[in-house]
This record gives sequence, structure tokens and C-alpha cells, in this order.
Amino acid sequence: MVPMTPESTPPPHFEPGPDEVRTGNAAPPPPATPPARRLGGARLAWTIAIAVDLLQWVALPVFAGGAVSPWNDALDIAVAIIMIRLLGWHWSFLPTFAVELFPVVDLAPTWTLAVLLATRRKRALPPGGR
Repeated sequence: MVPMTPESTPPPHFEPGPDEVRTGNAAPPPPATPPARRLGGARLAWTIAIAVDLLQWVALPVFAGGAVSPWNDALDIAVAIIMIRLLGWHWSFLPTFAVELFPVVDLAPTWTLAVLLATRRKRALPPGGR
């Protein structure tokens, strides 16, 4: 043991708090479920996507302008924000938003397709990747 001199300081003392102490066979807490995989969020996203695509078909005269229609742009911006909040960021939202700017092409159910791509379950590849 090294003797303490007046210039040296004692090493810091660590006392674990209640979160750092595990007793017995207690398992660590399960990780928090990200909002992208909550079942309620996915169902709500599906409902909103289908409703918005249907609205763009039914209210065609209001949304027919494509990029020049402020109502179409406002609706698409709102839907993009809602989808990102419900499902988290997914690459399919970017081309969907871009396609919605073109007249006639925006009549395709692009938001429904984007939600399909964002919520699909991917199968794990077997060892070897095939």
C-alpha cells in the first residue's frame, strides 16, 4: 500500500445506486418498445394511409393540381409528419412524398404502399445469406 501524502487525494469512492444493484435472480428490465413496432401505431398508420388515399380519390377536383395544389401539399405534409411520428423514419416515405407532387401519379395509393413497406415483417436470412 502506498502511503498518502498531503499532495495526493484519495481515490473516488463508488457506491452503486438502486438502479445499479441487482439482487438474487432478478433479470434486467426488458428494453423499451420503440414506437415503430407498436401494434396500435401500425393500425392507426394503416387507417390514416387508406383514408388519405381514399380522400384523394373522392375529392379529386380539390387535389387534382398536383404540385400546384396547396390542399394536396398540406395534406401530404401532415400525413408525412403523422407517419413518421407513428412508425418512425422509413425510406419509403421519401419517394412517396415526392410522387405525391406529380399530377395524376398522386392518385395511386402511395401512402398505403409506404405503410405496407414500413410495417412489413422481414424474414431473417439463414446462415450463408441465401
